Amino acid sequence: MPEKAASSAVEIFDTTLRDGAQTEGISYSVDDKLRIARKLDELGVAFIEGGWPGSNPKDAVFFERARAEKWTCARIVAFGATRRANLKPADDASVRALVDAGTEVCAIFGKSSVLQVQEVLRTTLDENLRMIEETAAWLRGQGKRVIYDAEHFFDGHRLDSDYALQTLQAAVRGGAETVVLCDTNGGSLPWQVESATAEVCAKLGSVPVGIHAHDDTGCGVANTLAAVRAGARHVQGTINGYGERCGNANLCAVIPSLELKLGLRALPAGALTRLHEVARFVAEVANLAPDVHMAYVGDSAFAHKAGVHVAAMQRHPDAYQHIDPAVVGNEMRVVVSELSGRANVVSKASELGLQNVDAATGAKVVELIKAREHEGYSFEAAEASVALLVRRLAPDYQPLFTLLDYRGMVSRHGARSLAEATIKLSIGGHEVHTAAEGNGPVNAFDMALRKALQPRFPQVKDISLADYKVRILNSNLGTAATTRVLIDWHDGGQCESASGEHRWSTVGAGGNILDATWLALADGYEYGLTKVERADPSALSSNQPTTLAR
Repeated sequence: MPEKAASSAVEIFDTTLRDGAQTEGISYSVDDKLRIARKLDELGVAFIEGGWPGSNPKDAVFFERARAEKWTCARIVAFGATRRANLKPADDASVRALVDAGTEVCAIFGKSSVLQVQEVLRTTLDENLRMIEETAAWLRGQGKRVIYDAEHFFDGHRLDSDYALQTLQAAVRGGAETVVLCDTNGGSLPWQVESATAEVCAKLGSVPVGIHAHDDTGCGVANTLAAVRAGARHVQGTINGYGERCGNANLCAVIPSLELKLGLRALPAGALTRLHEVARFVAEVANLAPDVHMAYVGDSAFAHKAGVHVAAMQRHPDAYQHIDPAVVGNEMRVVVSELSGRANVVSKASELGLQNVDAATGAKVVELIKAREHEGYSFEAAEASVALLVRRLAPDYQPLFTLLDYRGMVSRHGARSLAEATIKLSIGGHEVHTAAEGNGPVNAFDMALRKALQPRFPQVKDISLADYKVRILNSNLGTAATTRVLIDWHDGGQCESASGEHRWSTVGAGGNILDATWLALADGYEYGLTKVERADPSALSSNQPTTLAR
């Protein structure tokens, strides 16, 4: 079915703060909700559903504080239900709370399924129609714009399509400006959604129709796009697809698909480039790890691992990408692993700022990576270690510091435990021997290494560990298993002052956790100090080589 050409624009109605808050594991504070709302307003969505003011004190406070904010693009929306059976809207505290929220726009939901009316509401079909119409009319009389969410619409349409349509017509009679078809249980499929939406659009004529899809069949985005193809021009969803059960339609996939695939404007001009930033921001505020594999905005959305793919993309950037990642604020990355070819390494080296890496060097690096990954390494998330593999193949490479010896000791005296590490390095032809205590053997080892390096390289004080991850590989061997250590680093902006804080990651692996830690630590300090040297060649001693080693 061709796209309906009545309008080239789609209204985006974001419900991250309400439906998204129903995600298991998410609990927004009022400040969290305001921060997200500001970011969504900057993105340029048309509506931000702030919550249900009649359901909890937190949402009431949000609306109170939102009234003091200046919103550039978005309208803040208060959400609630139609009046209860056999009550007047003015006598229903939940409906009155919508007015008290002080928003220009209210979204109300009502039942569109005969099953829901008779078995859940336990009222008559006619009373349900009056509940919808009277609530919309009363809110309109209070000066509110009304959006009507037809809950369980698609399920209800399959049971009794005539009655489902009557509920929409009741909302329109009451003054609702948009009727939204909700796949509340998330069980519909795209062809069902498209057919039903087309029927509604035909029967309602000029009344705007919207779609609110859930993702219980994994079709939330597909169902949303199917409804838009059938004529819907109002789209509801959440950032990152957050929502109850399996989530809502993911606006981070819906919005770029609308603009880039269907040619429909969903955001102000130029705003699409902020989508990657917004997705990560909302994930951080929600205290959830960003989904790296998410379409369009995930960090792996344009990451290429297969050597054949990378070789093809060196000839043409569209060979294995459906869009330019910069359009959504993302970027292309080359992933280096045991599946890589020479093209991956050459491309990755260029990406990391390493010049003149030829195919022969790339082939050597590939063989090294394959051998190391067989030992337990994983270089996909450790790009700094990949860069160092390349550098160490240079003919003039000389190590700046070399490990000669280390020893770790852990003891316990009553309730107090003690960890101590000693380390012996060769730095510039001189032997350096230091010791340090820590709250564990790894911390003590890191402190001893810093103590050894800092007199010669004071820039070490600016290099910090951001995260330390340990993974046990062949766990069937129990405590004798191979350990992989991945360390994330940052420099507080000292190494790349022009572009702000620099971050990098390194990896080590071995049967001994301290051996694995040493390898990751040595790579991390080497890479960080190399960044200092490239930014300021005088930062390191003039009699030292220009490359660093473990």
